[in-house]
Amino acid sequence: MHLDADQLDAWERDGFLTIPGAIDPARCQELMQRADEIVTAFDPATVSIFSTHEQTRTSDEYFMASGDNISCFFEEEAFGPDGRLVHDKARSINKIGHAMHDLDPVFDSFSRQAAFADAAASIGIARPLLLQSMYIFKPPHIGGEVSCHQDSTFLYTDPMSVVGFWVALQDATLENGCLWAQPGGHRTPLRKRFVREPGGGTSFEELDATPFPEPGGSELVPLEAEAGTMVLLHGLLPHWSDVNRSARSRHAYTVHIIDGATSYPAENWLQRSPDLPLRGFDAA
Repeated sequence: MHLDADQLDAWERDGFLTIPGAIDPARCQELMQRADEIVTAFDPATVSIFSTHEQTRTSDEYFMASGDNISCFFEEEAFGPDGRLVHDKARSINKIGHAMHDLDPVFDSFSRQAAFADAAASIGIARPLLLQSMYIFKPPHIGGEVSCHQDSTFLYTDPMSVVGFWVALQDATLENGCLWAQPGGHRTPLRKRFVREPGGGTSFEELDATPFPEPGGSELVPLEAEAGTMVLLHGLLPHWSDVNRSARSRHAYTVHIIDGATSYPAENWLQRSPDLPLRGFDAA
């Protein structure tokens, strides 16, 4: 699935590329089934809530240790005033992260299929390393908004190299919270970095005051996608997704890939144990 000249031109122009039919629907179903099994087996002795609005507040120990684990995170609206789940556990999870691609055989196989490797080679990632994986549920009615952001804020390299490989496992529409992106926004500066504090916890390091596009505004375009569509997202591209108030979930899977020829700083929030080094597509 090497990209053709028109696709590469669109990638260079827009900072994102939508590739319909990139992933076999049967593979999508297989990944959804495996994610369901992980959630079913998950014992929420530790309740960690994922929110992009108060990221430093939600950077608890469970989150900080998830770089080389398979961890489940709840939606902000999953709990009622009494602290109990409003819905069953399966409809309350925001995402699973962040090392399934190296720790789970089903996710490993899905993440290292030819569609990913060929696209990475086509856009010139010299030494691709799979850094982070996220299974995003966007459950009905409570699927949280993901605020407008740049992936390099969270997965910074020097020089910047991260690319998101986002796959629609179910149809992503305006109604259930599809992605929105700013065409050409990858040519704007990096606004901030999300870093570990020496004394513990995290903070945002402010780099540039350029405002992000208004969510749902004219600078952003919706990326509606049928199941099996792959979307490439440049690390500097501002992108956003709305809350899902519909009755339909919007499952998606993202692998973030960096170039191993770049430097990955020790202050990045996501760190891996020496026992779990980053792997490329061919590594066993």
